[in-house]
Amino acid sequence: MVQQIAAPLREDVRLLGNLLGETLKEQVSQDLFNQVEQIRALSKGARDGQLEAEKQLETLLSSLKDEEILPLTRAFTHFLNFANIAEQYHVVRSRRQSEFDENSPSPNPLDHLFQKFKDNKISAHTLYQQICELKIELVLTAHPTEVSRRTLIQKYDGINDCLFKMDQQKLTPRERQTVLNDLKQLICSAWQTDEIRQHRPTPIDEAKWGFTTIEQTLWNAVPKFMRELDEFVELHCEQNLPLTISPIRFASWMGGDRDGNPNVTHHVTQEVLWLSRWKAADLYLRDIEDLRWELSIQQCSDELLEALGSPHQEPYREYLRDTRERLKATREWLTIKLSGKDADDQFVIKSKNELLEPLLLCHRSLIACNLPEIANGKLLDFIHRVNCFGIELLKLDIRQESGRHRQAISAITEYLGLGNFETWTEQARQNFLLQELQSKRPLLPKFIKEPKGSLIEDPSVQEVFATMRTLATQPTECLGAYIISMAEYPSDVLAVLLLQKEAGIQHPLRVVPLFETLKDLDSAADTMDTLFNMHWYKQHIQAKHEVMIGYSDSAKDAGFMSANWAQYRAQEELTEVSQKHGVQLTLFHGRGGSISRGGAPTQQALFSQPPGSISGAIRVTEQGEMIRFKFGLEGIALQTLEIYTAATLEATLLPPPTPKQEWRDLMHTMTELSVNVYRQTVRENPHFVKYLRTVTPELELQMLPLGSRPAKRKVSGGIESLRAIPWVFAWTQIRLMLPAWLGTGTALHEVIAQDQKALLEEMLKEWPYFQTLIDMLEMVLSKSDTHIALYYESHLTQDEDLKNLGAELRQRLKNAVETLLVLKGESKLLSTNDVLDQSMKVRKPYILPLHLLQAELMKRRRAYLAAQHTEHTPIDHALMVSITGIAAGLRNTG
Repeated sequence: MVQQIAAPLREDVRLLGNLLGETLKEQVSQDLFNQVEQIRALSKGARDGQLEAEKQLETLLSSLKDEEILPLTRAFTHFLNFANIAEQYHVVRSRRQSEFDENSPSPNPLDHLFQKFKDNKISAHTLYQQICELKIELVLTAHPTEVSRRTLIQKYDGINDCLFKMDQQKLTPRERQTVLNDLKQLICSAWQTDEIRQHRPTPIDEAKWGFTTIEQTLWNAVPKFMRELDEFVELHCEQNLPLTISPIRFASWMGGDRDGNPNVTHHVTQEVLWLSRWKAADLYLRDIEDLRWELSIQQCSDELLEALGSPHQEPYREYLRDTRERLKATREWLTIKLSGKDADDQFVIKSKNELLEPLLLCHRSLIACNLPEIANGKLLDFIHRVNCFGIELLKLDIRQESGRHRQAISAITEYLGLGNFETWTEQARQNFLLQELQSKRPLLPKFIKEPKGSLIEDPSVQEVFATMRTLATQPTECLGAYIISMAEYPSDVLAVLLLQKEAGIQHPLRVVPLFETLKDLDSAADTMDTLFNMHWYKQHIQAKHEVMIGYSDSAKDAGFMSANWAQYRAQEELTEVSQKHGVQLTLFHGRGGSISRGGAPTQQALFSQPPGSISGAIRVTEQGEMIRFKFGLEGIALQTLEIYTAATLEATLLPPPTPKQEWRDLMHTMTELSVNVYRQTVRENPHFVKYLRTVTPELELQMLPLGSRPAKRKVSGGIESLRAIPWVFAWTQIRLMLPAWLGTGTALHEVIAQDQKALLEEMLKEWPYFQTLIDMLEMVLSKSDTHIALYYESHLTQDEDLKNLGAELRQRLKNAVETLLVLKGESKLLSTNDVLDQSMKVRKPYILPLHLLQAELMKRRRAYLAAQHTEHTPIDHALMVSITGIAAGLRNTG
């Protein structure tokens, strides 16, 4: 079966590779093509264990002149990107093929799930109610792991379209040749395009990329998904979904996430909010023009006639004229605001209902006139879009670090002569904040006169105040949550509420504490319990609360296994505390692509959460390159929406089992072992930081203009100051994958040595949480390669201390692999995942040369820097291309 599935994929990869080869010959030279083919052949030999081929490859690549390296890194990087395109399209192809084959299992997870509900005696009424109450919000974030430029991604989309056309069976020879010509032109154009951005993207650029994702795929995928869901509901629950619901919504951090990013100011946030509304109005205008063209119907209901005021030959067109004009007025007003001028907003649409109500009236009228086919055509798609995207397209979350809010409150207390808020006890802080939240008077006068140098005049404090004032002027529907990163205390939450009150925000944004470090995760439930025990706070939240669980910093702080278990326990405890206080909890998962940042297949990840923690509502971040992998094609975007819906429904109505006490005890034992090994290595080994910065491209990563945020939270500092994303990215580049297994392998080994293997096997069989943890560990270990890691080390350092540390780390990695195989009773990794195994085998001949070239480039660049004391070198470009190529080849970067 795997071979049958893989055949068309192999053909696509071969076709794209051949066309790239032709492009190299025509656009550069026959010599480059020959060189690429020679390297590819040696690389395949090396993959198959031929030591002589490997030596020849290393000799060839290290003898290249500087100017010869860039074309080679580009050629291999392009091939890996084309392999990704072929794999992504193959998902869509497989899905379509299964619809033709009656004996093939349905690719739609909702199909199996509805049958499972029926088998488990879940009533149609319960199922219907739960679907109507679903609240799934996917939050697009601009974490800097998307290494491909937008201009290239558009060409990749064109290549996808060509692959789709090639699959059509009734193409004439001439039509087929036309598609091949288009494909060649796109590959040629991609080759002639620089892979590396010239400048780091601004937060505005990142936000626009989010809008593009909506426009290109989700704008069409969402209505299709809603129709499909409605068909399932009609079939299994014998009624249709209400026209006013949207189980899945979208939000964004792009332009709102100021944590550690000085480039996100209140001016940027305002511009992004206006741009988002402008794009929504523009898309709706296109829709309403199409809709008015279709609705030339003469027959209408009395309700519509009354709303119209007088009879009309084409009542629907006439009735929707006002909505069209208001959309035009909205777009025009936003254009003027974006140009820095002021304008009258009298006719501007400021809420979703202003747009939705005319559409619903038209729908009721068409149904009343026995025209359901027309009612449920473009009009219904429009209604679904408005329900999902509102007037804002993407709700904007705001995120800021807790210390900035404490500083702002301290500025206020100092101005009022009350002392420094930050030095007070936690109880004193809470008392002050609660007192002021219930007070009817403002804290500060409108005009403040303070001597220069006072805290209230500090630019950081002024920026916090300015952000709050900006939020006060926005339509409520445009804003999402206010997230407090590094939240530690109940007062952190109250401080943000007081700052919102002082700014005059009439409908305060819900305040979401983000618990990230191991310490904060462990005390998260106590923090929320304290808040829920406050009478004023309990009234304020109206029995609903959201809490965010951080994956990145906890894994960097404590290692993968310890962080993972801390996140699980925190969710259990938060769920229990919320239930005790009668509060409906929504957990917000700050997940990324790599397993150290919570990455896992969506359905598996959600079903492995603690029972009861997903109660029909969930928020999840989609970060960096994962946005393109999950929403880059319409067919894949549709599948992603199905998976999230199925996973949330299953976790709500058929939650996983509560873990046995002996499982919990063993997890506690393993995580204690794991965190000790991890911290001893990362924090206490005096050579560790030097190893990271010598053997991995951690310092070189900072050259790559990936995202708008700096790579470090602070300019100086060690591991603690490094952002979690470059931390993971650096180890991935050399294939040591250290954050994912360090400590975890040792912990598993020691409990197996203590005769606990049978209990581990029981956990693996019966506990979805542990299954997911082990599956993710196996996936990342399959992408590790001690041989490649050793090559970097031998190429980049002669320091005996670093070599000894490297030998120790590689031995631990080997031990982790052996331990995992013992646990699973298998002879090799991925023995039950042929698809991923084959994917990595196909990629290896193209990734290996990039690794060897990258090590050589790092060595040469450092020699240039030492000799010339310059910031830029002749090989910087090639080095950046090698980083993007390896990232593309491994698929999950940071």
